[in-house]
Amino acid sequence: MRTSRYLGSAAAAAIATTFLAATPATAQDGGETAEEETGVGTIIVTAQRREENIQDVPISVTAVSQDQLTALGSGGQDIRAISGKVPSLLVESSFGRTFPRFYIRGLGNTDFDYNASQPVSLIYDDVVLENPVLKGFPVFDIQQVEVLRGPQGTLFGRNTPAGIVKFDSVKPQDYFGGYARLSYGRFNNVNAEAALNLPLGDQVSLRVSGLYQRQSDYVDNVLPSGTEEEAFGGYEEFAMRFQLEARPSDNFEILLTGQIRDLEGTARLFRANNFTRGQEGLNSNFDRYSVSTDGQNDQSLKAQNASARLTWDIGAVSLISVTSVWNAESTSVGDVDGGFGANFLPPDLYGPGEIPFTAETRDTVPDLDQFTQEIRIASNGDGALSYQFGFFYFDEDLQILSENYSTLGDPLNAPGGVNIVVSQDQQSEAFGLFGSMTYDLTDQLSITGGLRYNDDKRDFVVVRSQDTQFPLFLQNPLGTVTREVSDNTVTWDASIRYEASDDVNLYARVARGYRAPSIQGRVLFPPATATPLEDGVSVADSETITSYEAGIKSTLWDGKARINLSGFYYDLNDAQLTAVGGDVNANRVINADNVRGYGFELDAEIAPTTGLMFTAGVSYNDTEIQDRDLTTAACGGVRVDTFPDVSLCTILDPIEVAAAPFSAAIVNIDGNSLPQSPKWIANVTARYEVPVGDGEIYFFTDWAYRSKINFFLYESVEFQDKRMLEGGVRVGYKRDNYEIAGFVRNITKDVSAVSGIDFNNLTAMVNEPRIWGVEARVSF
Repeated sequence: MRTSRYLGSAAAAAIATTFLAATPATAQDGGETAEEETGVGTIIVTAQRREENIQDVPISVTAVSQDQLTALGSGGQDIRAISGKVPSLLVESSFGRTFPRFYIRGLGNTDFDYNASQPVSLIYDDVVLENPVLKGFPVFDIQQVEVLRGPQGTLFGRNTPAGIVKFDSVKPQDYFGGYARLSYGRFNNVNAEAALNLPLGDQVSLRVSGLYQRQSDYVDNVLPSGTEEEAFGGYEEFAMRFQLEARPSDNFEILLTGQIRDLEGTARLFRANNFTRGQEGLNSNFDRYSVSTDGQNDQSLKAQNASARLTWDIGAVSLISVTSVWNAESTSVGDVDGGFGANFLPPDLYGPGEIPFTAETRDTVPDLDQFTQEIRIASNGDGALSYQFGFFYFDEDLQILSENYSTLGDPLNAPGGVNIVVSQDQQSEAFGLFGSMTYDLTDQLSITGGLRYNDDKRDFVVVRSQDTQFPLFLQNPLGTVTREVSDNTVTWDASIRYEASDDVNLYARVARGYRAPSIQGRVLFPPATATPLEDGVSVADSETITSYEAGIKSTLWDGKARINLSGFYYDLNDAQLTAVGGDVNANRVINADNVRGYGFELDAEIAPTTGLMFTAGVSYNDTEIQDRDLTTAACGGVRVDTFPDVSLCTILDPIEVAAAPFSAAIVNIDGNSLPQSPKWIANVTARYEVPVGDGEIYFFTDWAYRSKINFFLYESVEFQDKRMLEGGVRVGYKRDNYEIAGFVRNITKDVSAVSGIDFNNLTAMVNEPRIWGVEARVSF
């Protein structure tokens, strides 16, 4: 495990003991917590860009509290820890701790290239994080996470047809305080988080928060030549946030924020032939703590951010300006074939299983620059009419460098090295004009409507070059290729809310969302359907969605229970889908005529007695691709003497063009569900507290379930996972100024495949192992 230039483990402990303060809680920054009120209390959200009771918002939304985030993040878990903990939400990654891919109501994007756009937007303190590299920013000192389901195309704009995951950090306060939390767990896992709040006079406050995480390598690399122990699985990460809040006058507020992130570690582990042809589930080749790979495995990411939020209250309205600049660079290299050698070598020099050819690639972002500016005018007061309107501007410059390696050298025994280099440069620009109004027709009945004009354009340049010592790797030389896409459209939403009683709200909502056109230029190899004259660059038109939703939000049993239920139906037209794999390491975007989806979401909280709290969530999502003529390449990796004229996997879809040796079958995917789209997601938590002296002993457990998922657009016996059930437990003693606890994540040692690679062999990626540890928190 390499040593970060920022901090070692000892420095992490120093941070943990220096930033002493009160545990960040909703009570400090946004009102009383549920525990301080009777029953389940009140949840305040900003789903409509203003503070509201979650029961009054005509949107299907779930809020994840600070305490839940603390438990889910035990043992150094990253942003993927929230996957399945909220109805209709799934998060996965083929890059590990970077590049998370979000799915809401089945809608997401399995694209693994750095220029991929996603239909789920991530909003961090009012700033959109567009590129997946930015979306993996660590979760620390966060007040609340809100998951907004369904199109959010009015107030939040482009690329939100599926919904939004919204993070709000704890803001500076006018008192001195802070907290420090330090844990140690399995695999030498260290997780140190701290924050310090400093008042700098009557009108200025500073909040500094930081996170340090590390873990030792715990996966052995086992090769025929010997055993290299503890080769993979480790990482070291450091992140900080600086927030300065100033109030020059009673009606003017300035919030300045700076953030940094530095991550170094191993990349995602690909496991060759952990599936068996014709069988479901992981096979006997799978060993969580060992792999056999002869390629590189390394990952690093650095990111910086500066932003300014200005709020000017001028009486009837407030003027809000949010300016943000992000910069990042990242690199990740992995042995994509997941094994060692190749089957043109003697049998004892390749494996495990068949490895048709070596595949080792590095993807690098030398530079990513994102600038956003929003100016918004929002009404003040409690009158019948409330409104907000504004302007949004987005500018991104993204550079990508992709390299393919010859791990073994070519068949002519040339030395191994980089044989193909692809450089991409993508510039994106967008702006939006938006407005939204809510009018209370009566004390019980209100309506909301909004419009947004979106204008997007994207310029793309890709160049592919080849090392002259490896002439066998590139079938068709490719020079400079350019593409341009642009579009403009109007998105909107309309909703009605009826307060049936003090404890019951009914609502209905219809909304139109939009994802801008996309370009995919991963041309390391020609795609499966390319002719010798094609360049492999694919373009997808804009997709639009119309969603219909209705629900009931209720508070029951004198405030001891909260139950919210919503049902939805949507039509996604010109759906942008990603076809990956096939017979080469290709990636292209395509449009489907339509994707239909429907289902429901249920959120419940129950506090039957003092000290006892239950939460539960469940969702059902049924998705279907509707395009009679839509085809894609299925699994590749065919070997002549092993599977002549058949595909490597067992295809369940109608075959349009049969597979041939080293040529994948072309299959029709009309009627398939979307990839990474489980029908069922369910979660439950329970917390029980017993007073002991001046404090309390508590027990907390959380469980999350998801049903079957397919990994790709096509369906096969092998590239799927039937179910996953993960649970966690946390037990501790807590007082106002300190806490000590023990925790276990993935307590049942669930082993589930979460994705695969299909162009070479039956490669699997799996969920995280069980981890346990102890944690201490001190505050004042």
